[in-house]
Amino acid sequence: MTATLLAVALSLVSAVAYAAAAVAQERLAAKSGGGVLRLLGTGAWWWSVGLNAAAALLHVAALKYGPLTLVQPLGALTLVAAVPLGARVAGRHVTPGEWRGTALTLVGLGALLVTASGPAPDDTLSLPEALGVAAVTAALIGALSRRGAKPGLRHATASGVASGVASALTQTVTVAVTDRTGPLLDARVIAVALLVAAFAAGGLLLSQTAYRGGLGAPLAMVTLSNPVAASIIGLALLGEHLQGGAGGLALAAAGAILATGGVVLLTHTHHAQTDQATLPEQATVADQAALAS
Repeated sequence: MTATLLAVALSLVSAVAYAAAAVAQERLAAKSGGGVLRLLGTGAWWWSVGLNAAAALLHVAALKYGPLTLVQPLGALTLVAAVPLGARVAGRHVTPGEWRGTALTLVGLGALLVTASGPAPDDTLSLPEALGVAAVTAALIGALSRRGAKPGLRHATASGVASGVASALTQTVTVAVTDRTGPLLDARVIAVALLVAAFAAGGLLLSQTAYRGGLGAPLAMVTLSNPVAASIIGLALLGEHLQGGAGGLALAAAGAILATGGVVLLTHTHHAQTDQATLPEQATVADQAALAS
């Protein structure tokens, strides 16, 4: 198995684990109705944390064998996997709109994979670069999740950015530790590993906050912002590039548009399902009010 195929396989399994964790987090957020701190005392929440941890380990392994521009877009499969999982947990069937959104996302990802496929990564961020990326990311997250902001898409965007940057920093740690050209744990590796832990934990807590507004739209925003943040770092600082020149760039752009369209369609379908689910409850409340009067 080539490095690219191994990276794809690991990413697929990681996406399924992330999807299961997202569905669990959304259900917990809906049931609790409170903040993240209240969930810390529930065993189910820690199970979702365990699923996230397992998915993260698989993701780290994928980053060892594939570039960020290949591995990160595959994170969109988390949303694709979450659709049937969420439907099953909710006791309903996957709708035609959800299948169409899934198909569009998969076709778009296929185009991105053709252009992003490349050799195993061998470049890393320097310590000043890593600290600079961390500072810019922290400022952006602070602006998106500032006090008083309503839980939802802003927190989801901040979560995706945090997770994408954590992945980029993780690749630096993984390559630096396994290249065997220097000490196993030098100051740069330790510092970047601490940044990874901080951004990964922040991304998890921000996503849990975002899921208080439902699963579809926040998860879609996490799914889109994550690879954008990681790919910017990969292309700008790690020397990664798309295959095929101008033609490859056009194919990647078309794939990104299709994948985005699929994600948006999945999001709209989720909102329609949510609205339909609330209609009986609203009707019941209206009937009770009518009887009371």
